[in-house]
Amino acid sequence: MPGAKGGCLCGAIRYEIARQPAKVTLCHCRFCQRATGAAYMIQPAFAAADFKLRKGTPKNYSHISAGSGKEIRVRFCGTCGTKLFQAFERFEGAIGLFSGTLDDPGWLEISPVNSKHIFLKSARSETVIPADTPVFMQHAISVDGTPLVPMVLATAQKAGDLQHEPSGSETG
Repeated sequence: MPGAKGGCLCGAIRYEIARQPAKVTLCHCRFCQRATGAAYMIQPAFAAADFKLRKGTPKNYSHISAGSGKEIRVRFCGTCGTKLFQAFERFEGAIGLFSGTLDDPGWLEISPVNSKHIFLKSARSETVIPADTPVFMQHAISVDGTPLVPMVLATAQKAGDLQHEPSGSETG
């Protein structure tokens, strides 16, 4: 599938993406809830080489992650305030897109193969988590970079039900 385009509300900043993301993270942490004003962030991750700014220069907000202690650089439009993408000290060379800024959000392919839900411990309790998708109560990797083992739900469940289960009991 060919690339995509997107930008901010006022049109001052525009970008292009060369190809589908390697992975899509659905993050339920409080930072992402606040950053999006939604229950969770849908964040496709791209190699920086696949992401190109075509118009405008975004402003930067630097935030230190409570979990990793590493810097997250949020890029946003200085005119309309739209958050567009993030760069990460922890994941150099990666761009995390605020997916709602795509011109066609339906372009983004999300499947159990390329996605995961993280920080379910802080998810809104009524959020339905799909079956067959990797899920993590916190991040998918430890602070030292070691990948963690996901749960994979046999059936869709509400996040609130998972928050009361012993870790790993819902694997399918």
